[in-house]
Amino acid sequence: MNVIAAISTLFLPSLVVLILLFALIKKKDAYGAFTEGGKEGIRLSVSLLPFLLGMLVAINILRASGFLDAMNQALSPLLITFNIPPDLLPLLFIRPISGSAALGMVADLTATYGADHFISRAAAIVQGSTDTTLYVLTVYFGAVGIKKMGRALTIGLLADLAGMTTAILITLWYFS
Repeated sequence: MNVIAAISTLFLPSLVVLILLFALIKKKDAYGAFTEGGKEGIRLSVSLLPFLLGMLVAINILRASGFLDAMNQALSPLLITFNIPPDLLPLLFIRPISGSAALGMVADLTATYGADHFISRAAAIVQGSTDTTLYVLTVYFGAVGIKKMGRALTIGLLADLAGMTTAILITLWYFS
């Protein structure tokens, strides 16, 4: 076994021992702190549940309504002008909303076209270059009670647009 493998195998157990030793030295109740953290985690999960449920319902309505297909048909000529495959459009729309839905789309594109196809590569780079802006805003801002999120939404969506544009340009440049 090489040194890096040995270090990575021992890292987590060493970290746990280090935390317990630190708690012992400071005379703190490590188990009590651990269980209190677990309670806080459960409370946070329960408070996030309505926001997650609302986002999941909205995503399913968006996908089932045919909105993405209609947008794909309407914007296909514009996308072709800029050498962007229209099959990427649903991913570009859903990525700021849901990471898991976007990951499912990337998996579908990869299964359809193969891992070495331009569309699959572009989809993977878009997935890694952008964030789930609407998800983050609704879930985390909602959980802490932030009501005014207009500027954060604008900046987040602009960052997503920049990430998507850069991802497609990099794919065109590197893989063409």
